[in-house]
Amino acid sequence: MIRTVHLTLPALLCSISTLSFAADETDTKSIEKITIEASPTANKEPVGTFDSPVSNLEYDPRVDLQSRNMAEAQADVTIRGGIFENTGFRVGSATLFDPQSGHYFAEIPIAPQMLTSPKVITGVDNALYGVNSSVGTVSFGWKPINTGGSVSLGAGNNDFNRQSLHGAVSLPLEGVNEWRVGVEGEFSHSQSDGSIDNGDHDFSRASTRVQLTGPQSQTDLFFGYQEKFFGWPNMYTPFNVNETEDLETRLVMLNHKQEYAADSEFEISAYYRKHNDHYVFSRENPSMFEAFHESEVKSLALSGRHARNDSFALNYSAQYIEDSIESTTLENNFTSRSYYKVSILPEYKVTLETNQSITMRLGATFDDTNRDDSDISLIGDVTWNTVTQDGTKRALYLSYAQASQVAGYTAIGGSDSGGLFRSNYSLEREVTKNLELGLLFEQQNWVFNSALFYRQDENLTDWTYSLNSTSARFANPVDIDTSGVEFFATKHFDTAEVIASYTFLNKSEDYGVADIDASFYALNYPDHRLTLGAIWTPSDLLEFRIDNEWRKQHENTLRNGDDDALFTHLTLKITPHQFENFFITLAADNVWGESFEEIPGTPGRGEQYTLSATYSW
Repeated sequence: MIRTVHLTLPALLCSISTLSFAADETDTKSIEKITIEASPTANKEPVGTFDSPVSNLEYDPRVDLQSRNMAEAQADVTIRGGIFENTGFRVGSATLFDPQSGHYFAEIPIAPQMLTSPKVITGVDNALYGVNSSVGTVSFGWKPINTGGSVSLGAGNNDFNRQSLHGAVSLPLEGVNEWRVGVEGEFSHSQSDGSIDNGDHDFSRASTRVQLTGPQSQTDLFFGYQEKFFGWPNMYTPFNVNETEDLETRLVMLNHKQEYAADSEFEISAYYRKHNDHYVFSRENPSMFEAFHESEVKSLALSGRHARNDSFALNYSAQYIEDSIESTTLENNFTSRSYYKVSILPEYKVTLETNQSITMRLGATFDDTNRDDSDISLIGDVTWNTVTQDGTKRALYLSYAQASQVAGYTAIGGSDSGGLFRSNYSLEREVTKNLELGLLFEQQNWVFNSALFYRQDENLTDWTYSLNSTSARFANPVDIDTSGVEFFATKHFDTAEVIASYTFLNKSEDYGVADIDASFYALNYPDHRLTLGAIWTPSDLLEFRIDNEWRKQHENTLRNGDDDALFTHLTLKITPHQFENFFITLAADNVWGESFEEIPGTPGRGEQYTLSATYSW
């Protein structure tokens, strides 16, 4: 037979999320799909709070997470040297959005137990599926509901405490063959005095969903609410004040996924998101400056793949977003916008020999809003797939992808003459062009992935600082050329797994003006970055997990302290044989007491140690 294997990896380096390989067999009627998951980190849960969709991404080699307080407090997720607003978060077919600022893209009130592991997509796949996220997208899917649950309690230094409760029930529908209905709910809370002074937090999240599954379909209706208060010195400004944020996020989402025919499916997603932000510049003197924002987003999205035969398929995606904002700091002349995106990507496959094939994809995307110029972008790639006699799979690809986006309201809708955060009314649509060459190897117990890429960002909106300015930061367009090399490898042993990566980035920038002394985001990147993780299970009683990250950051005038840093996240899980479905976890983050400023001018996080107990059923 011709055996088609669809290999799906969390490929930080590869712009192609599904690679097809052909192998020689005897039965031509059988088609087998194999999905291989290679985790990019050893640890899954954070140390200083309950887990969220962004937890432990700071040790993920595919992304660079720059946090204030901690990742779950305020997370700027960047990919391949981009900035936080170049990165989108996608659930189902829909990119979640916040019109005020990309700082709040990661405010997602969904329990991770309900979602698949994050998949980072770049290049062609990001241009195809992402919306207003020109460099990369962190993508999640909805998991099938299974009966079960857990309760967990935790405590640690800095007066930390955490409580989490999760439960789910899945039942067959009477009289309807192969159909099931499920209900799932979760509540989590945590608080602490913070790992540094004035770094306290108080978080709560409640989420629930109802699910209907059939032989070829899954429908989810989700409701989520999240409330977060946290403080941090110099959170957004370099003026040595203790700032705070108070956030509320509500999300309602309906998602339907349908499979049909062979290798064909579509997914429809609709959501309503409401986000409130109360920012205080100085917690000791709140009347000095505070800002209130309330944003609303409505969206409808569709994506899918229609396979006509083994040689031709059509990939497609479309999304409509409508947003609005009420703010005490915007000029009220730019407080609503509608976004439209349509992507078409035909796919052609040619079998060369019994163990080789070439897959070619060439298409385009159309982006538009009711306030900005539209843009048509070309996307395409060619992949040469091989399966050797010993089962080793190899994919060599070359891709080109263009993507575009528009600036958020804080960048374009506030005052352009003064204030803490100065806007720029002349900002235009940003355009990103990415050329990439990659190579992937996969065998039964190891994976190696590599890529060489060159990206041009035109009119990228960056936030910069001038030593002579009274504003904390101001929006400026910049043209940046970024070149990079990435390597990722994972190896499985009998009782252990090792994960390693290396990234090199180099940038050349042109702001077109002379009064810029520092960049908070576009020039805040590591020249060199290494990650090393391991999972060791010597017995049924013990499990050790460790993640390490070393980086050499590009020099920045605003950064205090060293430009290099070493972070370690360590976990010991103890499962006593005397207690069924019960385990104890000892966890530590930043065990070396690293004070590196992930965002220049903003203090880094301190050490956190936690003891927790979990019972599951």
